[in-house]
Amino acid sequence: MSAPVPSAERALREGCEPTCHGCQHRELDAAASAAQKQGYLMRALAPWAERLAPIALPEQRWGYRNKVSLNARWDADHGWRFGLVRRVAREELFIPIPRCPVQAPRINALLALLAEVLPPAPVFPLAFVVVSGAQATLIVKAHSTDTGWLKALVPRLERGDAPGTEGLWLHLHPSAGRRLFGRAGWVLLWGEPRSRDARDLVHGPTAFAQAIPDLHARSLERAAAFLAPGAADGVVDFCSGIGSSLARWRAAGASAVGVELSGEAVECAQANSPGALMLRGTSAQRLPQLRGWLAARRDAPAPLVYANPPRSGLEPEVVEWIIEAAPARLAYLSCSAGSLARDLAAFVAAGLTVDALLPYDFFPQTQHVEVLALLRR
Repeated sequence: MSAPVPSAERALREGCEPTCHGCQHRELDAAASAAQKQGYLMRALAPWAERLAPIALPEQRWGYRNKVSLNARWDADHGWRFGLVRRVAREELFIPIPRCPVQAPRINALLALLAEVLPPAPVFPLAFVVVSGAQATLIVKAHSTDTGWLKALVPRLERGDAPGTEGLWLHLHPSAGRRLFGRAGWVLLWGEPRSRDARDLVHGPTAFAQAIPDLHARSLERAAAFLAPGAADGVVDFCSGIGSSLARWRAAGASAVGVELSGEAVECAQANSPGALMLRGTSAQRLPQLRGWLAARRDAPAPLVYANPPRSGLEPEVVEWIIEAAPARLAYLSCSAGSLARDLAAFVAAGLTVDALLPYDFFPQTQHVEVLALLRR
C-alpha cells in the first residue's frame, strides 16, 4: 500500500496534464514506484537476481528534467503550445504540457516566454523546441524564416526571464520529424554556443546527458571504483557522450579511447577529457581502429571497458569484440533491462562473471529504470 502523499507533492501531481502518457508512475509514491521497478528487474534479470541491489533513488523526484524535446503546435485560440504527441487509432493526439512538474522550472519559464513572444504559424513554422542543459533550440521546418521577433525576445532573455538559458539556437530543418537534427541550418540567435554544467563539463545544444546529474555521478563513482583504472591501464568507452566518464578514466591516469556518433558530443568530449582518443561513429564502425589500439598495447594489462549504449543495447559485433578483447573488468550502464539481459547472457557464456547489478532511478515518476552491470573475468 502506498504511503500518504504530502500536500506539496500532491499539488505537483495535480499540475500534470491528465492525458499525458509521459509519467506512468505519477500516482505512486517513491516507495511504491521503486517496488514496481525492482519487481520488473527481478523478472527481466532473473538469472542474476541474487546480484541485484536495491534501486538507488534521487533526492529530487519533481522538477528534475533539464533535457526535453517537445512538439510545438500553433492554436488560434491558445497561441503556441508545447507538448507530446500520442498516436490513438492511427491519429496523432497532441498533448500540451505547459507547466509540467517534472520539467525543471527554468524550462517551463522558457516555454512560457517563447509562447508569449514568438510570431504565429505559418509566419514562423516552428515544429519542435529542444532544451539540453543551458542550451535551447527552435527547430523550424523551413529553409529560411524571419527573426524580427528577436527584438522582443533578447531583452527578456538578458534580464533573466528564462533563468539558466545561456544559448538559443535556430535550426532550419525542413525535413525534421523522427530525426530532429540535421547537419546544416544552425544559427546561434543569442548567447553562447557552449555551456558548462554543474560538474564543469562542456555541452552544446544537441548533447545527451543523464536526467539527474547527481545520481549519474554516483553511478560513475561505482563504475570507477570497480574498474579501478590506473596509469598502466587502457579503458575503452563505448557511447561516451560528452566525456563525463572519459574524464574519470583520464583523471585516474589511464589511457582512454571513446567512441561516439554525435559530432558535437565528440567535440565536447575532447574538451572535457583532454588526452583521450576520440573515434566518431557507431561502436561497430570503429572496431577496426579499436583492434589497432589494442595491438599497439599488446604488452599492457588486459583492457577495461565501460559502455552506456542506447535502449537497443550493444551491437552484436561489439559484444563479440569485447569477448575477443578479454577485458579484466566491464562496467555496462543500461537503460533497457531486456537488451541488458541479452548481452549479459553472451558475456557470461564467454566466461565473464556478473559481480553486481546496481539499479538507478534516473527517471522518477516514469516506469523507466537503468542498471549498472559490473562484470569481471
